[in-house]
Amino acid sequence: MSATNFNTRNDTYRKLMGNGLTYRIPRFQRDYSWGEDEWEDLWTDTLGTVKEGGEPAHYMGYLVLQSDDDKTFDVIDGQQRLTTLSLIVLAAMKNLQRFIDAGHDPERTKQRLDQLRQTYIGYLDPVTLVARSKLTLNRNNDTYYQTYLVPLGHLPQRGFKASEHLLRRAFEWFDKRVREYSKDQSDEPMVLAQLVETMSDRLFFTVINTTTRL
Repeated sequence: MSATNFNTRNDTYRKLMGNGLTYRIPRFQRDYSWGEDEWEDLWTDTLGTVKEGGEPAHYMGYLVLQSDDDKTFDVIDGQQRLTTLSLIVLAAMKNLQRFIDAGHDPERTKQRLDQLRQTYIGYLDPVTLVARSKLTLNRNNDTYYQTYLVPLGHLPQRGFKASEHLLRRAFEWFDKRVREYSKDQSDEPMVLAQLVETMSDRLFFTVINTTTRL
């Protein structure tokens, strides 16, 4: 006979993504659907935590997870927020990559980029030496996310589903906002890294975790 255990706690975005665990949106969960109103709200909340004298913490609502092994979690509720936060991180990383390509303190900037990727986006499995993504999207969105967004590559626009276009548009929207945020700062790569780090410490969820054990 199996038993379902419920555990509720508050976790920051850093604790969720920076702990070696992985998250997957079940295949048949709804596609990415957020638009500009939601992006604007999230960005405003984010800026409210990172500006001088801003909020020390901002509540992001509930995140409902399900796991059988406490290592890989299915995201039952909260996938839109979790996906969009990953796009903000990727947007910051994209801007760091531009500084590397331009020869702007490339060694230190690459260190920042690599650390952000390892902490929030994905890491190299020490056993298999295969790259593992910390977030896997649903069956309609994951290929675009892993193939084009995670590698910070060129984003094709033709022949994709409406939700994949939304993912691209969301990334481009945050890419522009992140660039504007760091523009004209004395050390823009440091400002970009600090944006992600501060955001990750101050945005927090109420996490409801259900674990099924035999």
